[in-house]
Amino acid sequence: MVGSVQVVSISSLKGGVGKTSVTLGLASAALAAGIPTLIVDLDPHADASTGLGVALSGPQQEVGRQIKAGRRGDLQANAAVSPWTQRDKSAQGPVLDVAVGGSFGTVYDRPDLRPRDLRRLKTLLEKTTKYQLVLIDCPPSLNGLTRMAWTASNQAVLVAEPSLFSVAGTERTMRALEMFRNEFNTSLNTTSVVANRFRDSSTEQRFRLSEMRRMFGAQLLNPVLPEQPDWQQIQGAAYSVHQWPGESARSTARHFDQLVQSLTGTSGAAKRPRVRAAAP
Repeated sequence: MVGSVQVVSISSLKGGVGKTSVTLGLASAALAAGIPTLIVDLDPHADASTGLGVALSGPQQEVGRQIKAGRRGDLQANAAVSPWTQRDKSAQGPVLDVAVGGSFGTVYDRPDLRPRDLRRLKTLLEKTTKYQLVLIDCPPSLNGLTRMAWTASNQAVLVAEPSLFSVAGTERTMRALEMFRNEFNTSLNTTSVVANRFRDSSTEQRFRLSEMRRMFGAQLLNPVLPEQPDWQQIQGAAYSVHQWPGESARSTARHFDQLVQSLTGTSGAAKRPRVRAAAP
């Protein structure tokens, strides 16, 4: 934990389970709640940056180069403002910044990082001043970048689909997290699981969700996230789910509101009115 800031790693051992979609949904809910938020796009594919509508421009440097700079780096100065904030008409001036992802970060995505390298992101976050929430979108692996994120975090959220391979991978990641916490970061005091892309019509998925509830107990966050048919269109337009029209998007937005409340301890009563843009 960096000061009083909530730093949350969004992780998954298995790719393709919607980890970045969950990161974007949480970012959308944080923006709607007026929580000053920084998204750290640690995945070299930079999908979170793309979904947030930002790209490298001007003097800004991708997050991997800031990590390399260490104490000389300035994550806040190099963060880009998400265009999502320009669609929010609140007079409160919502903050949603992005430490933009890029391929340079692969330099650190290896299993043999030294402890001082694992602390590089934490050092950068300790220098930021304007955020209450930091969401780190990790690569789908347990290599150096993910462990660097865990070192900087006080919470870890594991994203899983209710399927055999995803549930098994999440259980292995839980064990790895516990060993990591004991050895490197005793401040990583909360580990949660988000069940994503649930289809109630699937007998197999209902069985796996019941299995997840038995395996993870209170660590499985509510609500479960149902499959969202509009996700590809929403993300393709680089829109916030809270700003997308339609009942399906409104329902998904409410789910993410609840998840952000769980992660930050905020009350839904503190939310600002939402302003929804028309679909492009």
